[in-house]
Amino acid sequence: MTHSPTARPGRTLTAVAVVQFMVSLDLSVVNVGLPQIAAGLGFSAVGLTWVIHAYALTFGGLLLLGGKAADRYGRRRVLLLGLTLFGLASLFGGFAQEPGHLVAARAAQGIGAAALAPAALALLTATFPAGRARIRAYGVWSAMNAAGGALGVLIGGLLTEYAGWRWVMFVNVPMAACALALTWRADPGPPPAPGGRPDVLGAVLATAGMTLLVFGIVRTDHYSWTSPVTLTTLGVTAALLASFLHVERTTAREPLIRLGLFANRSVAGANAYNLLVGAAMASAFYFVSLYLQRVLGTGPALTGVTFLPFALGVVAGSVLAVKLGYRLAARTLLVAGGLLTATGFVWFGLISPDGTFTTDVLGPSIVAGVGFGLCLAPVVSTATAGVAPHETGTASGLLNSSRQIGASLGLAALGTVAHNRTGQTATPEALSDGYALGLTLGAALLVAAVLIALTVLRRTGPPAQAEHTADPDLLPARD
Repeated sequence: MTHSPTARPGRTLTAVAVVQFMVSLDLSVVNVGLPQIAAGLGFSAVGLTWVIHAYALTFGGLLLLGGKAADRYGRRRVLLLGLTLFGLASLFGGFAQEPGHLVAARAAQGIGAAALAPAALALLTATFPAGRARIRAYGVWSAMNAAGGALGVLIGGLLTEYAGWRWVMFVNVPMAACALALTWRADPGPPPAPGGRPDVLGAVLATAGMTLLVFGIVRTDHYSWTSPVTLTTLGVTAALLASFLHVERTTAREPLIRLGLFANRSVAGANAYNLLVGAAMASAFYFVSLYLQRVLGTGPALTGVTFLPFALGVVAGSVLAVKLGYRLAARTLLVAGGLLTATGFVWFGLISPDGTFTTDVLGPSIVAGVGFGLCLAPVVSTATAGVAPHETGTASGLLNSSRQIGASLGLAALGTVAHNRTGQTATPEALSDGYALGLTLGAALLVAAVLIALTVLRRTGPPAQAEHTADPDLLPARD
């Protein structure tokens, strides 16, 4: 099929936007349904978090392989393959009859997402390489990313209450089919880069290492940090991740990621920032959703509705980031957005067992939403700045990977801390105290992200002055 040159960018942007909305929605659509999922399939309190971990870990652990495959075999081809797997896994998850079935389906969804997410972002980067069109494209991408994550809670609540929790899985099937049709007609992008076969062993080691790390953290509710079980788990984790780095240096295949890529301060800083923000945001969705349902007694559908202010705030922040992106450096937006989001989290940390939506949720949702929206497009633009065209898929996979690994580690660590604060009691006072602690620690993670942006990323001029520079690390420092 042939496409007119003027139509191709628009079709590509539409396809990528739908794909990103679907992936982001799947990260949050199950949150509101977690209590009903636990009751329906018999999950334990800690085991329930694996409904989220199974997706986030395979997604985060295999994103580098997905990005490398997109560079090697073609962005659109890998995107189509990932969409097919994602849709089939969603269908299987909707028919799950026991906890293991749902966890397996979520893991398969993560594998599909690991293929489609970096391929979609790399396709976008190749289609809009620089200039005002690139800023607008990333603005659309970030708005859909934010809308999917925030509206996923609303959609999940409505589906859980009026159709049953299984529909939080089934809803992905028609979206995957729609995305397949759009992607089929999109611009295939540049030809695949020549090279050897991707490093599958490295992908297995990275995924196994991160999975075991999260498992070790989650299990600290039963085994202390100094217990032989925890120390052994973390020791094996360190060995697996060290083996991954060794394989990346010595493999005869195409490494998942060229370690020299981290010498680019934009890449290193943006991914560290993204990891911390991902850890904070995933935990916030989890804690606020449970606070509304288990403490305030809000139903699933109304819980989803209460996330609308956050969703609108994120969209507003994303639009504002596009307008400011023409005049301000990405680093400035990352700092401002991170501080604003942290302020919202500190406000969230004041929740109480006798609180209300208006006093405890509405205000911080708007503040945190606008701040988060300000961060989304700048972090993507920064993470792919100065990267060679044949490594855009790898850089995109790395950025997605840092967010998903951050989400899983953050939820594991903060969820465990909150559970320890709550103790064995399930009174509203105890639950509220645990959730408040988790949200306050999320604010600390966001402040750490801001410090990384200030210390690692270079000061640069606005995009209008910097867009023709091949490597932003070569730009002179500016005040």
